[in-house]
Amino acid sequence: MKKEISMLNLFQKLFHNFNARAMKDATLAFKAHLDKGGKMLLAMGGAMSSAQMGITLAPMIKEGKIHAISCTGANLEESVFRLVAHESYKDYPDYRYFTKKDDEEILNRGERRVTDTSIPEEEAFRVVEPIILKRWKEAGKNGQRFFPHEYFYQILLSDELKDKYEGDPEACWLLQAAKKNFPIVVPGWEDSTLGNIFAGYCKAGEVSPTVMKTGVEYMMYLYDRYTELAKDGPGLGFFQIGGGISGDFPICVVPSIKYDLKRPVRPWGYFCQISDSTTSYGSYSGATPNEKITWDKLTVDTPMFVIESDATIVAPFIFEAILDRYSINEK
Repeated sequence: MKKEISMLNLFQKLFHNFNARAMKDATLAFKAHLDKGGKMLLAMGGAMSSAQMGITLAPMIKEGKIHAISCTGANLEESVFRLVAHESYKDYPDYRYFTKKDDEEILNRGERRVTDTSIPEEEAFRVVEPIILKRWKEAGKNGQRFFPHEYFYQILLSDELKDKYEGDPEACWLLQAAKKNFPIVVPGWEDSTLGNIFAGYCKAGEVSPTVMKTGVEYMMYLYDRYTELAKDGPGLGFFQIGGGISGDFPICVVPSIKYDLKRPVRPWGYFCQISDSTTSYGSYSGATPNEKITWDKLTVDTPMFVIESDATIVAPFIFEAILDRYSINEK
């Protein structure tokens, strides 16, 4: 006789030790945090949008399982690039055997390789560029200023890109976020393709840099969003993919409110990091959660998990277990 088990049940049946256990325990604690009325922030480094994380992340946003995001400028724009140029992406599963000449040929074809996939310049960058440039110029004429993610929200919520979709809109996490006017912070946005393009237009005098709100303003924005999201249940949790600025920037909001604003603040209610970086001298990506206690970012009572694995494998499994969308037939 067959019976159906959920993805979460599968975790409990199969994953008992090592990284598998860490994944299971982190997932159960994530679910418990939400069930108690807590909220969750996702900090996303790496090239997760190019890796099509939106397939599982977009439903997490839509279903209210993720409540805020901190991401790199690359992850922000590449969610849109996947939406408008999905069919023009190329896969290179044999990339480990490429020569420098092979990669030069990819460059000459107008592609930008990210491990085993490539982003098409003409179909992605050059499609989005004139549309967002128009928004930057309009903001300058009207004396307005917006955050980087807000410009993307504007074009996604208009009709300007709809006839250019090649990908599934339901798999575009930024589109789902735009529909909810979802809180996002993008520290170091300038370190992205469109960030570089924006700087070029500013240098050429076509756009004023003042139309773009800054990283300092993102932290000011995060003070309020954190306080609002952390007020219920066990507070706001922190689910981190990778390391670097997308993780370090938002986690600093708690000690900054406490020491810089001198206001009472609830600590982070949960912490999990998926990373394949090893602990090494001065490394943030590989730093253990305990180190964050010394910076007053986490406390001894914060549920903490580290999954030392590939986020492109682990994160979709965790998200699907939280979403509980699928069941598996078992004999």
